[in-house]
This record gives sequence, C-alpha cells and structure tokens, in this order.
Amino acid sequence: MTSPAQSASPTDSGATLPPGRIRIEHLTGDRYEIAVRGHRLVVDQPVEDGGQDAGPTPTELFAASLASCVAFYAGRYLVRHDVDPKGLRVDAGFTMATDRPARVSEVTLTVEPPKGLDPARYNALLAVASHCTVHNTLHRPPTVRIETTPSDGPE
Repeated sequence: MTSPAQSASPTDSGATLPPGRIRIEHLTGDRYEIAVRGHRLVVDQPVEDGGQDAGPTPTELFAASLASCVAFYAGRYLVRHDVDPKGLRVDAGFTMATDRPARVSEVTLTVEPPKGLDPARYNALLAVASHCTVHNTLHRPPTVRIETTPSDGPE
C-alpha cells in the first residue's frame, strides 16, 4: 500500500519537477502534498488543531529543514576528516512567538558528534555546521514574493 507521502499527485501524475521548483497541492482538510523534484511529502496539522496528523506541520518541516541542513554539513565535515558519521545526531527544538505575527521565535540545535571525533575538533565541526545553506539564508533572508495567478485547475 502506498502512503500519502509516497503517492503521486493526481494532477502531475508523478512528473519530476526541475531543481529549484516546488509544487504544493491541496489533498484534503489541512493536508497538502509537497512535490520536490521526484519526491513527495505531506504536511498536515495535528488532530487537536483540526488536521489528521498525516505528516509534520509546515512549521515543523521548517525546523527540520534547518536541522537536517546542519546535519548534512556536519556529516560532510566528518567525512572530510576521515571520521565515520555513523552516530551523528542533531536534535532541534523550536519556540513559537507569543506576539503577532505568527512565527518561530527561537530554534535550538544540538549537534551530537559520533564517538570517533576528537573533542578538540568540536568547535570546528560547529563552525562548519553553523554555515549550512539554510542557516545562512535565515541570517540573510531572501526576497519573498507571494503572487496569485488564474487557476487552470478544476472548479
């Protein structure tokens, strides 16, 4: 059985999007499918917030994007220094702002290096990991434009 996160969108029949392009389509309720190149992900809301909890929330996916980017950069550092990345772990926590507008006010990341890394290299590992693409983007935010376009989908 195919899970919602693995199924192809009915409108694009599993077509692969080019790099740099992402498509989001409504599935049902608060559930949306994200198409990235040939991959499919689902976001939803927890049951207590009116969703069906079929996937992470967009905000959780945002924090996960940062944490996984940090992990990727840390892993590449380890490999460059002949350290097996097995056992590398990044834990993330985030806090929502209590004022408006709705947003994440803080993200805390903890990098747990594998046992094979000399503790004298921890600072260098953190320096590399903290310059991942997503973290750099948060420090120098891109211009974001939100537009509408006439619908070509079903009514």
